[in-house]
Parts: sequence; C-alpha cells; structure tokens
Amino acid sequence: MKMKVSIKDTTNKDAGSVQLPIQFSEEYRPDLIIRSVLSLQANARTPYGAKPDAGKRASAELSRRRRKYRGSYGFGISRVPRKILSRNGTRMNWVGAFAPGMVGGRRAHPPKPTRDWTQKINKTENRKAIRSALAATMNKELVAARGHKVPKDYPFIISDDFEKIEKTKDAIAALTQLDLSAELERADQKKVRAGKGTMRGRRYKRRTGPLVVVSKKDLALAKGARNIPGIDIVVVDELNTQTLAPGTHAGRITLYTQSAIKRLADEGLFTQSYKGAKLEKTARPVAKTTAKKAANKAAKTDKKAAKKATKKAAPAKTAKAPKEVNA
Repeated sequence: MKMKVSIKDTTNKDAGSVQLPIQFSEEYRPDLIIRSVLSLQANARTPYGAKPDAGKRASAELSRRRRKYRGSYGFGISRVPRKILSRNGTRMNWVGAFAPGMVGGRRAHPPKPTRDWTQKINKTENRKAIRSALAATMNKELVAARGHKVPKDYPFIISDDFEKIEKTKDAIAALTQLDLSAELERADQKKVRAGKGTMRGRRYKRRTGPLVVVSKKDLALAKGARNIPGIDIVVVDELNTQTLAPGTHAGRITLYTQSAIKRLADEGLFTQSYKGAKLEKTARPVAKTTAKKAANKAAKTDKKAAKKATKKAAPAKTAKAPKEVNA
C-alpha cells in the first residue's frame, strides 16, 4: 500500500504532497537488516595479525637423549622447550621459552593476517534489506523507539531548495524551522567511551542524528551541512543499510528531497528489476571516424602494392626432353 506524505519547504510551509514509491511499501524485516549491516561491517574490516615468527626466535632446542651433555636427561624436569640462560661447566641454567605458556613465547592460536573476514549476502536479499530499512525510516513509531526526537508532522519530504543551501548557519536555521532543534541538541552530545576503546582512537561517542538524502553529488548542501554534528548527507543511489540503520537499529530519522524521491520512483533503485546505473556512451564524431577508416584502408592498399612489387618473379620452367626408349 503506497503512502502519501506532504512536502515542506525551508520555512516549514506545505509545498504540496507526493506519493511515496513502491520501495517504501516493503515489510519491516529486522533480520535481513541485521544481516546486511553485519556484512558491510565485516567487509570493511582490515586484516590484522602478529608476525609469523613472533615468539619463535629463541633457540630453545633441548635434547632429552642420555649422552648429550647439554640435554635435560636425568634432571627430573618436564619436557618444556628451554633456552640456556647461563651455565657453569656442564650445569645449565635453563629458562622456558618458545611454548605458549612461557614468558616471551608464541601465542597458541594468534590472529592470522591471511584470514578472510568478508561475509557474502545475496544481491536480492541485500536490496530487500535496503527497501525494508527505507520503509522503517517512514514509520514514526520505529523512529521514536530508536531514540530520535521526532517532529509532530513527521514523516515528510523536503523541497529541492534544501539542496541549494550553502552555509552551515542557513542549514541549521532550516532544520530548526522543521522542528528538529531538539534532535540537533541530542546529536550534539559527546561522551567518553567506556572500556579500552578510549586508548584505541575511539575516545568519544556521539549520537547519530538526521540523515539527509539528496539526488546527486557535489551539491552545495554537502559542504553547508557537513559540520553539523550527527548529520549525514548521502546521495540516493549510494544508500545502504549501514546509513539507514546504523548499528543494525532500523528507524533513523531521514529527510528525503523531492528529487531524491523522484529518482527512486523513475529509476526503480533497489528493486528486483533494477539493472544498475546506465553508463553514458560518448558519441564519436562521424566525420572523424570515416576519415580514419579511409586512411587505414589506403595505408593497407599501399602496403599490399609495395609487397607485390618487391616480390621476385618465379623463373620460367623449361620443358624437359622425353627420354629415348630402346626398341
């Protein structure tokens, strides 16, 4: 069932209404959304691992044979690999090494840089997950349950005037007019992360704010709104479940521009019948192509004529006299 929503301009006045495309009629499938997001996160992981010979660089070969004077035979000690720390004659002072339980030894099962972290997901399944996440952004109850400060008249579409906003203060003013000031304050909160992430380049955590979906790249709004905390500007054909449902939690508050909705409807983005972006072929000038063909043909003809002229003529064959036969 298709849904009809109002269009708001930069001053929060009604500028008409529009019927949402079929992508927003998809049923809510949190299981597919979770799988798609986890696949994106796994594919973005950087392989890591220890050096292959880490912990194995100690000379810890210890013989257990009877007549090896440097061996451990007869000392009543375990068969742990040991290195010689010091010695007094034939009396060795051994220290455990190499084994996983020893100081400076190798790890038992270390992470390996050759491991493949990627997770595959079917194209049809991924598109269904994106459509489900799109539909969730238009569900007011899901958006509120995610923690967003939802305006009273949400959901709505914003006019194309938003794509022309160049300055950050104008973008903030327009969002405030749309009754999103409480949401901007929520997204501006910053706190210190709990746990070891504070020491690993992830010291602070921020709230996820509104998502603005635009129709094309290199718009003025991309620069005008990029400095607002929590806000993301995404082109409609680059949407994925990670942007629509951060952290696998569907229902992010999302503002679609009029042109973005039009592209969704006209191009059938993320539907089963979508064949991908059409690449525009650059037309070559006809006159230039014809002239090039003629030049190539002439060069080929000249090459053949020169080859024929340089070819040596075959010597004339003389008729052999018939052999005489004795009668």
